[in-house]
Amino acid sequence: MQWEPIHKKNGTGPVAPNLGDYDRVRSEFSWVSARAALDGLPGGDGLNIAHEAVDRHAAGPRAGHTAIRWIARSGAVRDISYAELRTLTSRFANALKGLGVAKGERVFALAGRVPELYVAALGTLKAGSVFCPLFSAFGPEPIKSRMTLGSARVLVTTTALYRRKVEPMRAELPELRHVILIDGDGSVPGTLGFAALTADAGDAFAIAPTDPEDMALLHFTSGTTGRPKGAIHVHGAIVAHHATARLALDLHPEDVFWCTADPGWVTGTSYGIIGPLSVGVTLLVDEEEFDAERWYRTLQDQKVTVWYTAPTAIRMMMKLGIEPIRGFDTSSLRFLASVGEPLNPEGVVWGVEAFGLPFHDNWWQTETGGIMIANYAAMDIRPGSMGKPLPGIEAAVVERLDDGGVRVIDEPDREGELALRPGWPSMFRGYLNEEERYAKCFAGGWYLSGDLARRDADGYFWFVGRADDVIKSAGHLIGPFEVESALMEHPAVAEAGVIGKPDPVAMEVVKAFVALKPGFEAGEPLRRELLGHCRKRLGAAVAPREIDFLKDLPRTRSGKIMRRLLKARELGLPEGDTSTLESGT
Repeated sequence: MQWEPIHKKNGTGPVAPNLGDYDRVRSEFSWVSARAALDGLPGGDGLNIAHEAVDRHAAGPRAGHTAIRWIARSGAVRDISYAELRTLTSRFANALKGLGVAKGERVFALAGRVPELYVAALGTLKAGSVFCPLFSAFGPEPIKSRMTLGSARVLVTTTALYRRKVEPMRAELPELRHVILIDGDGSVPGTLGFAALTADAGDAFAIAPTDPEDMALLHFTSGTTGRPKGAIHVHGAIVAHHATARLALDLHPEDVFWCTADPGWVTGTSYGIIGPLSVGVTLLVDEEEFDAERWYRTLQDQKVTVWYTAPTAIRMMMKLGIEPIRGFDTSSLRFLASVGEPLNPEGVVWGVEAFGLPFHDNWWQTETGGIMIANYAAMDIRPGSMGKPLPGIEAAVVERLDDGGVRVIDEPDREGELALRPGWPSMFRGYLNEEERYAKCFAGGWYLSGDLARRDADGYFWFVGRADDVIKSAGHLIGPFEVESALMEHPAVAEAGVIGKPDPVAMEVVKAFVALKPGFEAGEPLRRELLGHCRKRLGAAVAPREIDFLKDLPRTRSGKIMRRLLKARELGLPEGDTSTLESGT
């Protein structure tokens, strides 16, 4: 179906868009000028994310402005001003120094959306240590692998998560020196209580000189083979966080901004903490998970102006229909955006029917650190499109050449790999301890995203699919290797292959194909046992939803399981070239 463009009239909203004329802003933009919009550390001692997000506001007229408005699961509301946030984050930074945590050492966080998580993130950055978020729904294995790879020195978590997911494997994390429990009082052996630890720390903290290239954030992303990759981001990334929050999300200081992303993922850090606070907005944080009626009431009661959510949530709301929204006043909204996976055209248009505004899709990755391609407040939307590149970002569709180089595809609507010209401030600086893996992301002067796309004649980019086997489910990137490894731990499993299966709500769900060892019988009891095993090891968000038993899995002559062929057979698609297929499969 061909969807009609949604036309915009420049400057007709309650505030003038930060990016009113795309072509003009793009031609005038430079990252040098974007850097000049920030303060830098006092005395010219570099650039620190926490200073730009908190301290510079606390030292000026926005000191009393609400930085974070937290809604507890119970519905209770707590406001934290920029001045109070400076004090709380300074106490945490002092606490880290008191524990002997050095510059560059990693502080992991495993928690839901509670104020202490945000304090820990920003306090860690103040201290010059590296903040590493973990998804709280992860099972023990993904947590252990990431903390091991990241050489975790400190873990900030809750008593329940620690007892269930970390304490049983604490001995396998020899570099982990301190566990700080958000709700702890020090009574759990080997842990410290967050409140007592920070209460005894000083209210003021002088941020030490921080070079823009100092490591600040470590985000783990899944790969198709092998272990997760730790993408390194630096303090200089704040330049892109600030610029994209203004240009792509159209944030203004008086906005009430709600990003629904979990803080365990890159969106929940870049735009659930750093970007909006750098602009000086009020950041809304809801402890509760998705509940449509609660969300609509929150939009109404908190007078949210800019809302950043995920296609999975939008599709879930679409399934419930328009009627539940009718009882709520959402007229404060002026801009809606979507992230995590491609938003289908129906979702873009449904926003107009439900809220009087379209959802603006955008594209970026853990590796890019910030939004790279977007639909903008003052620009026409082509439903289903990712939009156009941010000012300062050069994007292209390319094809890889046999000699290791790439060719830019100039012809419109030709599919190829989406590529970006390196050099933007939030670009990842490496995969931790994996230089070769990092180098493979670049060729011919381009960063190769691994996403397939096309560009139309007017410069709009359109997502086609992944070039590899990484599964996108409910906004999460899931590496099939990690799921296959968990299945292989079960004594009944001889081999396993994992694919993403299309799903109308989550985009994809994880489906596993399993070959059994002799002596085990395929059937519903074993299927349930394997599903339970994976949920325990990986967590419900990563574990497979479906498992099929096969006598043999298709593999190449070199022994590699052909996930592509499993997916083609599952979906009834052409099998393509099977010349490398091992005979008999």
